Amino acid sequence: MDLRHFGFDSPLFSMLEDMLEIPEEHDKYRNNPSRAYVRDAKAMAATPADVVEYPNSYVFAVDMPGIKGNEIKVQVENDNVLVVSGERNRDKEKDSKDGVKYLRMERRIGKFMRKFALPDNANMDAISAVSQDGVLTVTVEKLPPPEPKKPKTVEVKVA
Repeated sequence: MDLRHFGFDSPLFSMLEDMLEIPEEHDKYRNNPSRAYVRDAKAMAATPADVVEYPNSYVFAVDMPGIKGNEIKVQVENDNVLVVSGERNRDKEKDSKDGVKYLRMERRIGKFMRKFALPDNANMDAISAVSQDGVLTVTVEKLPPPEPKKPKTVEVKVA
């Protein structure tokens, strides 16, 4: 339901629509960013990472607590964007079956994601990823520097 039809154009009512989880097909009538965009932005902001440049490689260390290595996705999009993502969910089925009642829930659940623009000298064919103790380490090898072009000598003929 688009509340603007009733004269409610305020951002407050737009936030109310988000809180009520009104279906996304109604998003096209609003000027707000899509829910998917907001969800991805939150995931990126909440996923800390370190980027280190070594002489022969770039290393990306991304915190992904509680996510198993086989649940983490590492991809290269648009030929130069490294995308690291995963999702940590609470086992609601098990919790409800066991009669679990959370008294405090501070550990983050949901989507984890980071995007990194790779430099021109990154070797897209030499990327490796290792997950250990909740930290994903992605190593991107560097391409060797291009050899300097040798000047071409042109023979001068005497006429």
